[in-house]
Amino acid sequence: MFKHITQIVLIVLIGTASSLLFAKATPKIPNVIKATAMVTKDSLAGWKTVNPKFQSLWSLVDGVITGGDGQTKIKHNTFLCTEKEYGNFEFRSLFKLSGVKGTGLINSGIQYRTVLKEGKLAGYQADIGNKYWGDIYDEHRRGLLVKGDLTILKDILKRDGWNSYIIRCIGNHHELYINGVKTVDYYEKDDVPHKGVIGIQLHSGGKAKIEFKHVTITEL
Repeated sequence: MFKHITQIVLIVLIGTASSLLFAKATPKIPNVIKATAMVTKDSLAGWKTVNPKFQSLWSLVDGVITGGDGQTKIKHNTFLCTEKEYGNFEFRSLFKLSGVKGTGLINSGIQYRTVLKEGKLAGYQADIGNKYWGDIYDEHRRGLLVKGDLTILKDILKRDGWNSYIIRCIGNHHELYINGVKTVDYYEKDDVPHKGVIGIQLHSGGKAKIEFKHVTITEL
């Protein structure tokens, strides 16, 4: 009887010790990082037009940021950007680019890690538009950095409809996704700013319109 009790006690002690060791060896799961919604239904708080004289080109209707109207030629590049700067982050949004073909360039893009330099935005741009889908272009600095891989995307891209964009930046690593398909996996080697604003571009050229909705930014 005594021997049987001793065996039970030993089993309990061993089990308790194992549990303690396992608890110490298991890393603590960090808190989930939450995405921040950047647009409410009726407010663009936290955003600003880079050049105030083009502010009339931007509007917000039912939570959709809209640049241009698709009926008026865009004479100058214009940008709507965040007031806050971001370094390591993940940007997510739905977007739709439309316009009148044959009136000029119909193009847009998402600026990130971008700085205001002599009244102009200089920095990375995740490109939007025919011949430029999913590229990384370095606005007012080095020009085209890498072409987007459209091997898969060309079959699922809605050229005149709603698509999704994800931009993920950690350190010198940049990843771009359109409709869940990775178009760019890029490592920066030059000494350029690793932090800056995020902005939406309406490119000069044709009668264009760019729309964004469900915009979120997660700081990583």
